[in-house]
Amino acid sequence: MNTPQPARAYADPYLAGAALGLVLLAAFVLVGRGLGASGAFASTAAGAVALVAPEQAAASPLFAHYLSAPGPWLEWLTVELLGVMLGAWLSAALAGRLLVTVEHAAAITRRQRLALAFGGGVLMAAGAVFARGCTSGQALTGGALLGVGGWLFLVLAFASAYALAPLLRKVWS
Repeated sequence: MNTPQPARAYADPYLAGAALGLVLLAAFVLVGRGLGASGAFASTAAGAVALVAPEQAAASPLFAHYLSAPGPWLEWLTVELLGVMLGAWLSAALAGRLLVTVEHAAAITRRQRLALAFGGGVLMAAGAVFARGCTSGQALTGGALLGVGGWLFLVLAFASAYALAPLLRKVWS
């Protein structure tokens, strides 16, 4: 029976933050756009609707942008998101952390943890729609462009995290 190798330590957060800043700078220089993820889902939805009901997709003001050239499947954010998934898989594989598992506190079941994660994802997606951008778009790109909304988002996201951390720590301990 093979014993799993211990996972290596996570990357240094300061080094990872600097690398992310360089990736953002490279995106601006090479592509002329910042980083984000929620647009990838909108372009994919536009492409899927256009395959099934092209008239309705063409009439939608939301999908009109994504259906123009180069098309929904070659939209920058879609390609970026595929790169993020590939990079995450590669990073986990190289660090010995490529596992299929559900981590949860002893106080909740696996099913409850998955339901909470799904609910949190739905709330984040709804927030991205209302804010007109996801976390990476608002914080990274908006912050780099000195947008008031991006900086407001950053301050409120960190304040919310610090306010909720003590409550969530009790659940996980």
